[in-house]
Amino acid sequence: RWWPAQRGGGAESETVRLFSNLNEETLKHQPGSVLAAVSLVAGTTVGAGILALPAVTRDAGYWPSSAVICGCWLYACVTGLLVAETNIRLMCELGRGGVSLLSMAKSTYDRPGEILAGGSYIFLHYALLVAYISRGGELVSTFVDISPAFASMAFTVLVGGTVYASDESILDNINTGLVMGVVVSFLAILSVALASFDLAALSESSDAGRALSCIPVVALAFVYHNIIPVISSSLEGDRKKITTAIVVGTGIPLAMFLLWNGAILGYSVPDVAADPVLEAGAAAEQVAEQIVDPLKLLQEDATVGTYISAFSLLAVATSFIGFVLGLVDFIGDGMKMPTNTRNALPFIVTLFPPAVFALGYPDIFLQALEYAGTYGVLGLFGILPAAMAWKARERDDLSHLPTMVPGGKPVLALVGGSALVVMVQQTALYIQR
Repeated sequence: RWWPAQRGGGAESETVRLFSNLNEETLKHQPGSVLAAVSLVAGTTVGAGILALPAVTRDAGYWPSSAVICGCWLYACVTGLLVAETNIRLMCELGRGGVSLLSMAKSTYDRPGEILAGGSYIFLHYALLVAYISRGGELVSTFVDISPAFASMAFTVLVGGTVYASDESILDNINTGLVMGVVVSFLAILSVALASFDLAALSESSDAGRALSCIPVVALAFVYHNIIPVISSSLEGDRKKITTAIVVGTGIPLAMFLLWNGAILGYSVPDVAADPVLEAGAAAEQVAEQIVDPLKLLQEDATVGTYISAFSLLAVATSFIGFVLGLVDFIGDGMKMPTNTRNALPFIVTLFPPAVFALGYPDIFLQALEYAGTYGVLGLFGILPAAMAWKARERDDLSHLPTMVPGGKPVLALVGGSALVVMVQQTALYIQR
């Protein structure tokens, strides 16, 4: 499994990868594909976030919300590289791949870090899997005449079973195909939406003061950090390949988010402010959100409705695969199980609880997406990566390894501090509501 590989020769030879992945049966070198890693990052990122994006950006307007999207993309790249940097350092220390966020937090902050990271990680992943299972079942039921509950179970068994039964190369091909389907259906949607596009509408009703309120959901839309240990092991610790996978893999969703934001905010949406259905209370707010949801409006269109459903289902499926892989790796590491095995227990622990919860409470997580983005994403994938990189860089036994994010401690403080500021600001807004 672990075989040092270097470029060139002599004392100044440059390490290309930390180790070589070997096929367990043939013992031949089986390196991971950068294209597959890019697809995994992009597929994991393009999920529930893009489906919810227009609803949170429409009040701020196109230009302020697009600035938030670009800022969150840059932040996601930096924090992702920090996770990869710490992951590579600890792979060197432990002499194995599959070093999850749990092991990283424990190695840098001992037992308290392990407990905090573990609890946050599992909560966030279970919550997102509940949303994906619920939404996936709803979408499946639009194509097949079955109940949403049964469709949710079918979605979980079909996609989860595929992840369990497929080896890495087959799953890479499946995920790459799904991502291509996402892109094709997305372009089809854009072609219809842009037919009614009004450029002047992008500059109307902009309220930069509401841009900050977009951050939690936009940050949630750029979450892919859970699969960084997977791609770090797949790409054999090669920093250049990992950097390419992260930057390009998140760059694809960035372009999609900006195009989607422009197409929808430049599209004529009916005014529902005076609709008599909209009564006071939380239930009325949910009805209002459904009415003004651009996806719901376009889904009723005879021309684009099928594309909307297909795009949504493919986007949820790609994210579901990425989050299942990340959580299975995390749970397997916590159970001290070897990676790349067919052990069913981590998959059962990963899929069974959210599937049951999605059946009993199909809509509860959708009401908490904003809170998950604020406290789960910004804490787990904002503050923690900076804190772990800070601690790992201070260790003498790992100090010889290069960094993946320049700027030293000031940049780390800025990364962690900015997430904390947003969390405090959003908490103040929640209290005022």
